[in-house]
Amino acid sequence: MNIRSSIFALLVLLILGGLCAEAFMTQARGGRAGSAPAAPRAQQVHGTLLQVMRGILFPNSNVLFSAQTTDPASVKKDADPTSSVNPLAGAYGGWEAIENSGIAMAEAANLLTIPGRVCGNGKPVPVQNADWQRFVQGLRDAGMATYKAGQSKNMDMLIEAADTVTTACMNCHDVYREKTPAQGGMAARCTK
Repeated sequence: MNIRSSIFALLVLLILGGLCAEAFMTQARGGRAGSAPAAPRAQQVHGTLLQVMRGILFPNSNVLFSAQTTDPASVKKDADPTSSVNPLAGAYGGWEAIENSGIAMAEAANLLTIPGRVCGNGKPVPVQNADWQRFVQGLRDAGMATYKAGQSKNMDMLIEAADTVTTACMNCHDVYREKTPAQGGMAARCTK
């Protein structure tokens, strides 16, 4: 085989290799070559408002609240931090746990605005109400205040963030959650 044949064979291999790589990437993207990217999926609701509160917001706000009396930097990691039930002593503990909790709260605020979510009593979450949107923004801001407190590693900022979270939660709970039996109790949640 002469040099010209070798170069030609190499070019053929490179072209075929490129075509195979393109075909593989197109298949991985789930489309055809030159096709438009798939449209983003619509947001889906999987849990009730009560489940989002109990599964995301309650535990993450408690990380912040528990740190008000103990500097997160002073919390010793558990013997096996990967299986710790204490976020402050786990693999992503200390001040990083405060940052992560803040981001979780801010991101969970987005979940509170997805149409179709219902409260624990089956009533629709009032996502269209102006005050609901304002309360959700307050939660988002509180989450970011928590995140910034975690970044700062400053106990005074952490305590201020805890106050901000408490205020954000109570603003909404006072209107939509705290219902006396005379007001209808749990059956009246998510209503004014």
